[in-house]
Amino acid sequence: MRSVAVCCTALLLGACAHIGPDRLRADQVDYERALGEAKKREILTAIVQLRFADAPSFLTVSQVIAAYNIDASALATLNAGSGAQPNYALATGQLSYSNHPTFTFTPTTGDAYASAYIRPLAPSLVLPLAEGGIPIDLLLRIVAQSIGGLQNGSALGGANSAGTPKFFQMLQALRRLQLAGELNVELRSDDKGSNKNGGGEQHVYLVIGAAQTTESSLVTPDLRFVRDTMHLSTKTNRYEIVYGQASPGGDQIAILTRSVLGILTNLGAQIEVPEASIRNGATKPTVPLVGGETRPTIVVHSGDAPGDNAYVAIRYGRSVYWVDRSDFDSKYAFTVVQNLMALAESDTNSKAPIVTIPAN
Repeated sequence: MRSVAVCCTALLLGACAHIGPDRLRADQVDYERALGEAKKREILTAIVQLRFADAPSFLTVSQVIAAYNIDASALATLNAGSGAQPNYALATGQLSYSNHPTFTFTPTTGDAYASAYIRPLAPSLVLPLAEGGIPIDLLLRIVAQSIGGLQNGSALGGANSAGTPKFFQMLQALRRLQLAGELNVELRSDDKGSNKNGGGEQHVYLVIGAAQTTESSLVTPDLRFVRDTMHLSTKTNRYEIVYGQASPGGDQIAILTRSVLGILTNLGAQIEVPEASIRNGATKPTVPLVGGETRPTIVVHSGDAPGDNAYVAIRYGRSVYWVDRSDFDSKYAFTVVQNLMALAESDTNSKAPIVTIPAN
């Protein structure tokens, strides 16, 4: 009888002992995915809200607590029997489990909101992403409002809302140079002064036409187009990126960057919305495409339901807006926007979300 009771108790305790490691293996991935999905929904919601001139707000998940309650009990009964009563032994056990997750959200307000979302992104912060493999044309189409005085599309409307055709031709030329190995981004620090990280001031340079690859002759027209359009000197192949709208030429390239809200607003100006919303004045008409562009940066559909193939979907008003999972280009651009927001938010978040999992 003792053996039966001991075995029953051991089984219950063994089940409890494995719950912690098992839940850790599952929860680490599950919460990572949940946080990622929530961030995608937050970004798409902000894009759609700004399309309708509705100011977005942002919440940061600062803490996740997954609390598990486990109760185990065991009962053993022995009857030795007497007379006509048979001998028997009975062992029973009970195991109950419950999960009560708690999430802590921190709203982004005040100086943190201004720093992360309202101030333009520094060229030295975003341009090095191209060196990590992000297509330079996609990155600049999202981040830059103008390059060397050439205007990107704008959500504000007007005769020039679609942008300057040469702006998009410039992006295409830069992308071909990048693919040929003739375009690189360099980040350097000088020794004068210091930034908040303790180092010198950051300078970012665009290096074009220095690789001398076997394909150099094929990209010569692109090199000439870039230099002529932005009035760059032919005596050097390293050009400093400076913030501004005017085109200094020579050995500098002026880039006017957007803020995070500017990025989301201009992405929203390209998305598909119900015609009724345009007719009744709820939003502006969609910004048209120029300069050889064949599609919006992120193709966002609208309708009554997204179907089963939505990469991310949200409901706003009477319509559902979504990005299709089979649209790789839109998903990739969405990921680039998500990375840019993470860079912008890095100075306002002192630490990543804490995940606390009591498992006993």
